[in-house]
Amino acid sequence: MSFKSIIQDMKGELGSISRKGFDVKFSYGLRSRSHRVVQDSSMVVDALRQSCWANMPPELLRDVLMRIEASESAWPPRKYVVACAGVCRSWREITKEIVKTPELSAKLTFPISLKQPGPRDSLLQCYIKRNRSNQTYHLYLGLNQASTDDGKFLLAARKCRRPTCTDYIISLNADDVSKGSTTYIGKLRSNFLGTKFTVYDAQPPNAGARITKSRSIRRLGSRQVSPRVPTGNYPVAHISYELNVLGSRGPRRMQCVMDAIPTSAIEPGGVAPTQTEFVLSNVDSFPSFPFFRSKSNRSESLHSGPLSGPKDEMLILKNKAPRWHEQLQCWCLNFNGRVTVASVKNFQLVASAENGVAGLEHENVILQFGKVGKDVFTMDYQYPISAFQAFAICLSSFDTKIACE
Repeated sequence: MSFKSIIQDMKGELGSISRKGFDVKFSYGLRSRSHRVVQDSSMVVDALRQSCWANMPPELLRDVLMRIEASESAWPPRKYVVACAGVCRSWREITKEIVKTPELSAKLTFPISLKQPGPRDSLLQCYIKRNRSNQTYHLYLGLNQASTDDGKFLLAARKCRRPTCTDYIISLNADDVSKGSTTYIGKLRSNFLGTKFTVYDAQPPNAGARITKSRSIRRLGSRQVSPRVPTGNYPVAHISYELNVLGSRGPRRMQCVMDAIPTSAIEPGGVAPTQTEFVLSNVDSFPSFPFFRSKSNRSESLHSGPLSGPKDEMLILKNKAPRWHEQLQCWCLNFNGRVTVASVKNFQLVASAENGVAGLEHENVILQFGKVGKDVFTMDYQYPISAFQAFAICLSSFDTKIACE
């Protein structure tokens, strides 16, 4: 049997198992367009363990998995890589070694990829669809105007109005966007005027992160999180919009202070904190998610505590100032064709001059967000921020800002 036929047969078997329900074991990696939630199927996993592929020699298995990972670089075919990680422990360990972080591969594979910094040399293109009726926002990977498919679902958010603030609950599950869900990963909270926002991560961004005070420890389903790794509110970013007291016309001015990212991250050779797994005391609380641990300990050793000292000042991002176009009579930014509709919500974020950067680094767009349809917006981001952080920052642009317009 040729090597190519081995890979084809393996994909065929994984595909048939996927159709029987194996794909739903990983609700993140193999979620359908309708975002249906599926339970684990131990019977299907046992069936695969008894197949000929479960007992492959390690050297041959590694070679096969490396070829599958290299050939399936985009979704939906990349679901085969996720499926391989769920066959058995040996497959899982080898797959975790092969799959690189988005910073190195520019690919989103496992759920933890959404908490890791984006690629260094290019913008990772995503888009957001807004549903006005139920106040929800869905983040997808890629946008093909010629396709009727929604694309690869990544994150969902739901707007919750409070008497004195507004919360945007962020979840990995489009059908269960609540703080009590096992798929809850963080939230965005605004003040009453909608001028100041705080991004909270449900898990500590680094070993020295401090949790904000809360009235009680949140429960995941029916199980309480271990006190060693409390699931709560870890502030990772603060967003502020400049007040428009005089009511002058013009674009919004915003600033983002990234609490968990040092200024040195954007310098040559700099490193941004990288989460390597969902830290939970009960792994079976997240049965659907394959955890990805990076083989590199560089980021863990450099960022084992809170930011401190002059070299670890927090990274500050500011919106890029648009230019006034005399012929069009409007403010313009170069989105390289990714934005087609003028909107006050459109913005590009670059490193602030306060960080001490200059030249090309100061002009390098880290996050851009803009309108392309009635309720469709593009979101492109890159290192050193993650998809979760970028999504939360973009959600702040949707909120009503009484004193800014």
